[in-house]
Amino acid sequence: MKYYKIITIFFLAFATFACTQKEIKTEQSTFNAETEKAVINPMLDSFNVAAGKADFNTYFNFYTDNSIFTGTDATERWDKKEFMAYAKPFFDRGKAWSFTTLERYIYFSKSGEIAWFDELLNTQMKICRGSGVLTKKGKYWKVEQYILSTTVPNPIMNDVVKMKTATEDSLINQLKR
Repeated sequence: MKYYKIITIFFLAFATFACTQKEIKTEQSTFNAETEKAVINPMLDSFNVAAGKADFNTYFNFYTDNSIFTGTDATERWDKKEFMAYAKPFFDRGKAWSFTTLERYIYFSKSGEIAWFDELLNTQMKICRGSGVLTKKGKYWKVEQYILSTTVPNPIMNDVVKMKTATEDSLINQLKR
């Protein structure tokens, strides 16, 4: 009888553990990185196309309401409303910016509800890097943060630093205060 109780307890513990493991595996299997990349890649391409076509509403619908955009200039850090106000005149003229992806990398949180990416872009400023954070809102991925930066080839970095020193020294002094 004693062995029967031990075997029963062992069986119940094992069954509980096995069911719990199955639930975890089931939850994890609902997220498939390749499937989500197949959704995110055209989403980011459409995001860039909307800017190229100066489609203000479509472009800004890709952003969450509390998103942040950081541009190439050190003073360019805006929430969505500020960025919309900055960008509106460009879109109204029918020419915003035109970015074409050269290469892109996408990564995911374990839950699969947050993704981050970095990409090299062909732009009017030559090669730039776009990077950002996306969150899944229902079936759709939205931009929470986008950072645009210019790339500087290492052989000309010293020349670029010399060219921007006066402007950025002034900004550094302002920011230190």
